[in-house]
Amino acid sequence: MTKYQKVPEVGQQASLSETQRITRPDFIDLPMTGLEGPMTEEERALQESVHRFAEEVIRPVAARLDQLSAEEMIAEGSELWTVLEKAKGLGLSLVDMEEMEPLERARMLAIAIEELAWGCPGLCCAVLVTFFPTMYSLLAGNKEMAKYCEGRLGCWAITEPEHGSDMLDSHRQVASNEGNYGKPSIVARIEGDKVILNGQKSAWVSGATYADLCVLYTHLEQDGQVGPGITIIVDLDSPGVTKGKPLEKMGLRGLNQGEMFFDNVEVPLKHVIAGPEEYDDFVTATLAEANPHVAGVAMGLARAAYEHALAYAHERRAGGVPLVQHQHVRYRLFHMFRKVEMARGMLQRVITYNATAPQAALQGSAAAKVTVTQLAFEVANEALQMFGGIGMTKEYPMEKLVRDARALLIADGCNEMLALKGGSLLVNPDLL
Repeated sequence: MTKYQKVPEVGQQASLSETQRITRPDFIDLPMTGLEGPMTEEERALQESVHRFAEEVIRPVAARLDQLSAEEMIAEGSELWTVLEKAKGLGLSLVDMEEMEPLERARMLAIAIEELAWGCPGLCCAVLVTFFPTMYSLLAGNKEMAKYCEGRLGCWAITEPEHGSDMLDSHRQVASNEGNYGKPSIVARIEGDKVILNGQKSAWVSGATYADLCVLYTHLEQDGQVGPGITIIVDLDSPGVTKGKPLEKMGLRGLNQGEMFFDNVEVPLKHVIAGPEEYDDFVTATLAEANPHVAGVAMGLARAAYEHALAYAHERRAGGVPLVQHQHVRYRLFHMFRKVEMARGMLQRVITYNATAPQAALQGSAAAKVTVTQLAFEVANEALQMFGGIGMTKEYPMEKLVRDARALLIADGCNEMLALKGGSLLVNPDLL
């Protein structure tokens, strides 16, 4: 039962009689993740351990890494390597997690992502992308390749210099009827028991410049014709692989990204995890898997921004009282709280559906990514406004969170393209 405390009416003295007093509820201290439903012991233990890692390892170095150039960040001796090395101690083995029930596995991964992103969205992405070759091998049902990849630094190469988000639209649901995507930037051809790669991937390959492995999505050339593609695991120490410089970016600077070039690179045929017959559907499955992960990163960012604003509102004084004593500040904090809870509710609903339904709903995954990233940007922007001028400086984390939030509106397919693709999946051809 909620306890109540008695407070004087405005303008009255504290000595007024009981009948002249009003009441208000005591402060209600919510769990770490707000209006969270019951969690299993395993989920709670994971949340606590990853939160501790984010607080003790990630946050202390995030601001310092953010100020480095992209090349300095990946140089020998960089604190980035400390984060990536210590992240291995979290015990997040995707191969081992494959033994869990799908919903249990999805919930555990979502918990870990939110806590890592609470520490730093960019470094969360840097940790997460190292798992992608393993993750997508498991998504393809290839446990042998998953075991081959696990424990090695990975990256994900799908976008191309001239095609960007188009590469996520293998079924051409977003393409104009008059449109022509043109020649792909990289093609593969099969010769015997090898796949030969030629071309390049764009500067947005996450983890590119230091990864050991790449999960590569590429078109396939057969009989002189370029058709549907393949997804293949590539060892990046293979002859013919070169990497460009790391990309200088406005936000998510902790996530290294850069170009990759392939000059007659030979890869064993057994490294193909999705062939041309499965490729289009596998791209859709990949996007359905990836979009909620980006939403999870935005979820951690939104929560962090709200917590910073809430704490600052109690500390900073204006008009002779703490900010939180001003009604409009409370109003703004409430709407930030509301958006954080709305974002998490949307994300958890999509994760639950996709983990338990016969087929994952890409329109749901896209809705989660678009909704949560947009709400996260709104919360971060409002939080910075509450800090005032000091929020624009490096002294506080708000300007960094706003830059990171802005980048997430584009990551893994810009929100506009995802909305178009998600909308196309709402069209029922039987009703036309």
